[in-house]
Amino acid sequence: ALLCERTNEGTACRTCNACSRVFRVGHPDVHLMMPYPKDIGIEAVTERLSLLADNPYAVVDFERRPSLDSLDAVSNKQVLYVRDRIAQDLRREMSLSSVEGGYRIAILTDADRMRSEAANAFLKLLEEPGDRTVFILISDRPDRMLPTIRSRCQLLRFTRLSDEEVATALKERIQMDDSVARTVARMADGSYSRALDLASSEQLFALRTFVLEYLRATFKPDIDRVTDHAERLNRMGRENLKFFLQLMLGWLRDLLLFKNVGEAAPIVNVDQVVEIRKFCTNLPSAQLESMIDLVEEAVILVERNMNLRLTFIVLAQMLGQAMKGEVGGGLVASLSDEPLLV
Repeated sequence: ALLCERTNEGTACRTCNACSRVFRVGHPDVHLMMPYPKDIGIEAVTERLSLLADNPYAVVDFERRPSLDSLDAVSNKQVLYVRDRIAQDLRREMSLSSVEGGYRIAILTDADRMRSEAANAFLKLLEEPGDRTVFILISDRPDRMLPTIRSRCQLLRFTRLSDEEVATALKERIQMDDSVARTVARMADGSYSRALDLASSEQLFALRTFVLEYLRATFKPDIDRVTDHAERLNRMGRENLKFFLQLMLGWLRDLLLFKNVGEAAPIVNVDQVVEIRKFCTNLPSAQLESMIDLVEEAVILVERNMNLRLTFIVLAQMLGQAMKGEVGGGLVASLSDEPLLV
């Protein structure tokens, strides 16, 4: 709307020449930036951003899609904004006069992914903005941004889409089967972009099956199978590991819902209701809240690059105990326990 030639009460017309160029990611006064690994060239970044012109919901970030050639590629490279990009590239772009005499706009996706040096460099830009200059910071984790940056921003929250809206879009736009669309919509947690990401993942349903295999191995317990599973998980890459754990969290929360509400529970994994019912019937003493806490701790440990093989072996041991109704300590404390490290 800031650049629209026919703007009406702050709403963009979406049809004028300026709007068309903005939506094609081709307006000279709009600068779109994204974090990327330090060994990536600007050409690769430009290629990704150009994909948004055809599909604004395209998954182009280096965190969720390390390679454009494969949706299931994994990488442990850090994806961050570095100081030089902010202090030099962004400052240079925003210090130039507007090409068309209007606003200059910088859009930073995943704005929470700034190294401290980059964040401080960006703070200086915010403290001394030029005339008719607008910065738009996009983040789903604003708590990770510098408080001094957040305090200089106006917060706009975007509400999540309903599961029904996401499922309907999947069925109408990519002709997805109804039952699969409802399952994916609930996993997407209100994000259509996330739903498309899940729908295109070759590993989604394989990982859901692996979640059940892992949980079954933890209950028996079968140390050989647990060790094999831990080795497999260790080779997955950080993002796939977090995806695996998020799928496990979704399954455990379904169990908790089903246990408390019964058949009317709004579970995510609607196609696995038989397995969910069986678990709740056979393991009535399972400490589901404790199991959820353990998996949430595991997510944090994966982000901190802990010993992944050991983490998943100890996680399996503790989940097995919780399934039997035994309440233990936290995962971090157990990993620090001397006998478990031997």
